[in-house]
Amino acid sequence: MSVSAAPRCAYGGHTTRQEVPMSAQPEQAPAPPAPAAAAQLLAQLRDDRRADTWVPAFERDWATALATSRDTYSLTPLHDVVRTWQLRLAAAPAVDAYLDSGRDETDFVDLDDILGTRR
Repeated sequence: MSVSAAPRCAYGGHTTRQEVPMSAQPEQAPAPPAPAAAAQLLAQLRDDRRADTWVPAFERDWATALATSRDTYSLTPLHDVVRTWQLRLAAAPAVDAYLDSGRDETDFVDLDDILGTRR
């Protein structure tokens, strides 16, 4: 009995196991922010009408992420802070429009009142 030199079709048809692409990276991995993104974001936050609350909050988040980044030798926490604040700044006009629309929210209940304080 002779052994065939052709690769076996593992998935039926004519597809071999060698033809299936594999990657350890997720297909939808976001690109890291530009190196100057944090400085540009901070400048935008300083120009916003919420600067008195947002700038200190961003600086606290950045300091925490910087400490974590130093401990883990990873830039991911810094990228996460930049992405989060970019999204927050981008969503601000929609939030303002919703609040300015005069919708009655008096019937809503705070989630902490229902679930209790979180630990």
